[in-house]
Amino acid sequence: MGKVDAAYNFDRYRRLLAEATDESKRLAFIQLLIEEKARDRLAEHTQRAGRSGAGLRAESSPRHTMLTEKSAR
Repeated sequence: MGKVDAAYNFDRYRRLLAEATDESKRLAFIQLLIEEKARDRLAEHTQRAGRSGAGLRAESSPRHTMLTEKSAR
């Protein structure tokens, strides 16, 4: 976390936090933070994989592994 994320908008999050006046709004705000961080990490991972030429293969996906294990039984 040495560099500041350009997409991180302090003013926006400060405003959303101020508007979160009850429990359901606070939970929605937390969920938004989690989703946006996950999206940012996925984008970063995709860029890194693309630059290295590694790419994501279907054989390495958790779904493919789960389906393969089920068919082996």
